[in-house]
Amino acid sequence: MPSAACSYKFTRKWPRNWSVKEHGFTLLEVMLVLLLMGLAAGYVVFNAVSVNQADRLAEQVKRLQVIVDMASDFAVLNQQELGIYIDEEKQSYEFRRLQDDEWVKVEENKFYASHALPENMTMQLTLDGLPWQTEEQLFDREIFDEQLSVRDARVSIGEDEEKAPPPPQILIMSSGEITPFSLLFAYQEVFSNDAPVYFTLNNIDIPPLEVDGPLDAPPL
Repeated sequence: MPSAACSYKFTRKWPRNWSVKEHGFTLLEVMLVLLLMGLAAGYVVFNAVSVNQADRLAEQVKRLQVIVDMASDFAVLNQQELGIYIDEEKQSYEFRRLQDDEWVKVEENKFYASHALPENMTMQLTLDGLPWQTEEQLFDREIFDEQLSVRDARVSIGEDEEKAPPPPQILIMSSGEITPFSLLFAYQEVFSNDAPVYFTLNNIDIPPLEVDGPLDAPPL
């Protein structure tokens, strides 16, 4: 006969007044979470796309400053004449080297290759206190070649040769000297009410080059 201990059956009953209630988020809480997520996402996008314009322009100025310093060291160590060609029409610049009395592009180093400024950025070169503006020249230099001999488009001698690139405006000499110049960098959004920002990159005689900015207005 089974004992009383063995015949005991354990049962558990929940109290009648006790019930399991599921707790969810209220509409106000959901809206608050969505608002915070939207603000966080907007902050990330704003910082990723709308970087401060002064900082972006400063990066471009610093890039050229560093490369000019590198080119100056290279010119002195290798006794090589270098130069910088500023193309204000394309808003770009590239480095040239003198080879057999001709200025050729530097292809050995990617840092010396042609570099165009980002959108909404411009630069203007000033030499000897006067802006470098080819459209104000007294005569058309395109009718002369590098040896200052007159070219006549109506005369064809042999096969047409590839046009040599124009000479650089800024010279980087093997002696360490660099042509005195001032290069004005500007940043201005086309469809924006934000005030433009300016920097200047200046060289008086020898590097290092001097950076001035950010400026609220271009120097006089």
